[in-house]
Amino acid sequence: MRITEFTLSPLPRIEFGPGTLAKLPAIAREYGTHVLLVTGANSLVTSPVWPSLTGELGARGMSWLHLAIPGEPSPQMVDEAVHALRTEPIDVVIGIGGGSALDAAKAIAGLLKPGNSVMDHLEGVGPELTYAGPTTPFIAIPTTAGTGSEATKNAVLSVQGMEGFKKSFRDEKLVAKVALVDPDLLATCPPAIVAANGMDAFTQLLESYVSSRAAPLTDSLAWGGMKAARDGLLALYADTGDAMARERMAYAALVSGITLAQVGLGSVHGLAAPLGAFFPIPHGVACGTLVAMATRINIETLRTHDPEQPALEKYARVGRLLSRQHHLDQPTAHAALIDTLETWTNELKLPTLAHYGVTPADIPRIVANSRGSSMKTNPVRLEDKDIEAILAARI
Repeated sequence: MRITEFTLSPLPRIEFGPGTLAKLPAIAREYGTHVLLVTGANSLVTSPVWPSLTGELGARGMSWLHLAIPGEPSPQMVDEAVHALRTEPIDVVIGIGGGSALDAAKAIAGLLKPGNSVMDHLEGVGPELTYAGPTTPFIAIPTTAGTGSEATKNAVLSVQGMEGFKKSFRDEKLVAKVALVDPDLLATCPPAIVAANGMDAFTQLLESYVSSRAAPLTDSLAWGGMKAARDGLLALYADTGDAMARERMAYAALVSGITLAQVGLGSVHGLAAPLGAFFPIPHGVACGTLVAMATRINIETLRTHDPEQPALEKYARVGRLLSRQHHLDQPTAHAALIDTLETWTNELKLPTLAHYGVTPADIPRIVANSRGSSMKTNPVRLEDKDIEAILAARI
């Protein structure tokens, strides 16, 4: 095997395992005594975890402020939070929640000290100024198994509507100091959240595995993550009390964040950005509902235009992995991969795009806005007609 050139971006210190949340107060105390807790809307605050956590912080002489993020964070939400909080003596920002809470916390931690607008730095929007920092130390604690934001350098922010966008505030300085990944926190996830976030994590693993920038190091991580998702996703969807399934999906999501941060993604995430901007479709649903058809189109396009491309054999390996049929020839393995993804989409009850108001008339606008950074690392360049076919199949 040839070891090609690669670059490894910074990662957080990672603490993984059941009960890991108990380490948070001691770790946070290393950064100071004033804490900003950024959470989702209310699920954590109304759980038994909240009084235990805040009580332990208080017992260590720490004071805390709380900011709830009710949905996907917008630039305005981040700017308002920074404006309201930057005079507070915040030593460490702790994000606890799904991807939205972690992305908001990451962006806020990055701007509390500089104090400027996040619009100054968003990719593809505004002046795109270089971010100089400094950041406030950030600790990331995911409560869902999906985005892998705990391991990435980007905070995804959205403005929804006809003129909306979904863009990243991205810099290595934004990477969390510590990621605490406690699979026990997945125990209260509703099945629909397990389904959408789990398919997001798997999509990130698959897309980074076949990315045009893929490297042996990320391939090995993505492979283990896909195996964990194969064995954990449907099991966790059926029963969040399954401790082994929780561990597998927490690991798959974490690794998906690591691999996407290193080598990028593909066409599914290229489409998920405008879909999430123009329509009220959750990111994980967008990924989960598109990944089977997008994989089919990628494979067909590679066969036609670049039949020697290594991604074709990689897709076949994943087909053998998911089907547990390790002696399939390449075309049969491709079919097994697509069949498995379609089966997962159906069994996890992922809605179509039409459920969120997408119509055939919207396709040209979505396609026109799909060629962001994720599409650039797709293993093959897709023509507009190919992207249109992916969307049309899921309306």
